[in-house]
Amino acid sequence: MHDPTPDTSLGSFAAVLAGELPGTWTSTYHPDRGGLNGHHHLTDAVWDMNEVAEALAKHPVDHYAVLQRHDGSRLFVTEQPGHAEGYLIAALAPDDTPAEAFRGVREPDGIAVDADPFSAAENITHDLLPRYYVAAHQVFKNAEQLTRASSAPERLVMTWSDGALVVEEPDRADVTQVLTDHGFVLDTARAVLVLSGDDTAHQAASVRAAGERLSALGIDTVLRHPPTRPALDTTPVTPPATSSAPSARRR
Repeated sequence: MHDPTPDTSLGSFAAVLAGELPGTWTSTYHPDRGGLNGHHHLTDAVWDMNEVAEALAKHPVDHYAVLQRHDGSRLFVTEQPGHAEGYLIAALAPDDTPAEAFRGVREPDGIAVDADPFSAAENITHDLLPRYYVAAHQVFKNAEQLTRASSAPERLVMTWSDGALVVEEPDRADVTQVLTDHGFVLDTARAVLVLSGDDTAHQAASVRAAGERLSALGIDTVLRHPPTRPALDTTPVTPPATSSAPSARRR
């Protein structure tokens, strides 16, 4: 049976609350340190654009508690401002995640709870945590996509054209230098670099050497043939449209 008069001081409240939430949570109390608490470094991570964010903007935080689960999920606990009894609970944004990963993800706004850790645990479990997990999952998914995009190597495409290899003029001067060092000639009129096919053995050696140097720069080399056009005698003939008007009768 629950204690009918539990200790509702912030540290004690958070400790009891941690034991009532699903999973394994720990509670860490952060007291005031004579006004030099430096709490802003964590309050800036409060993942809320509603009631909790408004309270933090209007009232300084003297002390708070952080609940953390074994998977890294974190909750921020602080007293409601003014003379109200109860606490504000909000999720903390994931650490070490690029800001771009949060783009388009709605904040899992926090909630106000009574000073009873048992009823507060129920509200958090059924209200805040589901929204928190959905938002965190989307952020982690976005971060993975950003990592894959940033780690994907650049590609330089060489296209065959009448035996020669043609490359669009690169934006990078070092890439252009590699190509010209290995026989590519800049065609300023078309803004391309061309490697002649007059000597195919020399052409192949130049492509291999250029490819090795480009690979060292983190650039993959791709050889492509131009798109094939259909033969003229195989072009499908469109049948004439059939008129819906009645045919003229013979006299």
